[in-house]
Amino acid sequence: MRFDPDDIQRALREAWSLSTSSQWTPHNPAAGQCNVTSLLIHELFGGELLKTPRPAGDHFYNRIGGERYDFTASQFEQPIAYVDLPTDRADAERGATSDQLAELRAAFQRQAPAQ
Repeated sequence: MRFDPDDIQRALREAWSLSTSSQWTPHNPAAGQCNVTSLLIHELFGGELLKTPRPAGDHFYNRIGGERYDFTASQFEQPIAYVDLPTDRADAERGATSDQLAELRAAFQRQAPAQ
């Protein structure tokens, strides 16, 4: 799959589930998905892992080609005041299990448009 943010966002929305985050709901499918999603995007498309501290804990997302991509920003009611702290996979993995990542990877690949 080529890096098309709109296609990726659509595929992620369909791929997220209770199997990828215990906070998932039909009304807020991005809830709790930031760790696992940022890990998958990093795995598939490279770039950098970033985080921003939030009251409930760190929020993870990606930077690819110098541009920030936060595919889970919709989980929040208020805009995020990004600080773009560089981080690594080990940090992001603290909030996502290997089973959640494997489930998201498989579901995303089923949803992603064929290229």
